[in-house]
Amino acid sequence: MLDPAQLETFLTVVQTQNFTEAGRRLGLKQSTVSQHIRKLEAAAGRRLFVRDTHSVVLTADGEAMTGFARPILEANARARDYFAGSQVRGKVRFGAAEDFASSRLPDLLRDFVRRHPQVDLELTIGLSAVLYQQLDAGELDLVLGKRRPGDAPGQLVWQDRLVWTGAPGMRLDPEQPLPLILYAPPSVSRSVVLEAMERFGRPWRIVCSSGSLSGLRAAALAGLGITPQAQGLIPDGLEAMPASGLPPLGSVEFVVRTARRTKRGPAVELAQAITTHGGRLRP
Repeated sequence: MLDPAQLETFLTVVQTQNFTEAGRRLGLKQSTVSQHIRKLEAAAGRRLFVRDTHSVVLTADGEAMTGFARPILEANARARDYFAGSQVRGKVRFGAAEDFASSRLPDLLRDFVRRHPQVDLELTIGLSAVLYQQLDAGELDLVLGKRRPGDAPGQLVWQDRLVWTGAPGMRLDPEQPLPLILYAPPSVSRSVVLEAMERFGRPWRIVCSSGSLSGLRAAALAGLGITPQAQGLIPDGLEAMPASGLPPLGSVEFVVRTARRTKRGPAVELAQAITTHGGRLRP
């Protein structure tokens, strides 16, 4: 039998790639997190992580455990809700960043609505910066968005590298300015890219601006230029470009933020579902 508490700790470590951050999110001491992982490894009879002072990396058996852990915890949650009776009801106005437009977000939301059938979900897709403004204005209850590392309030779901992407076979002329395809302002990734270009010193030009991921993807697939994307959320049809000759973009964080006044209710339940199962959003 695999302990659900140990499985939840395991998945949180997978998402955060850090035992200390996993403990902070779960309200556990780091020693308790380590103990949960040791017990889970003992129960499985396999090593799940390779750890050193700088990184936490899944083994092949750890990857397999990830696939088993999520449905076990989801089944456990469904059983708990069934026998306890869902007490969560009301409406949640949820904003999700454009980055998730082609992700597995619908799967996560479908499971949430099934578990909480008395909750009405209103979904808004937009740029992270705009969604945060709507949240602060009281127009949204919860946002799943993007930020620079440590830049704004919010509970970390995961951190990802920002990479350059383009159409398969895309070749850049080193003698020409870099053709950039960027979100329209205000945009987190647009700001990161423009600052990186200023530091890098290579000429560049914006060949396309769009407020939607579908617009960026269409322009990139047409071969107009290159566009920055989180490595774990590269849209279908695009691929990461070789790093040579391009400025590094660093990392971005995906976080959930609730309105300051929100302490309980459907928005808090959805935020918890996202932080617990956020790894499902990545391909």
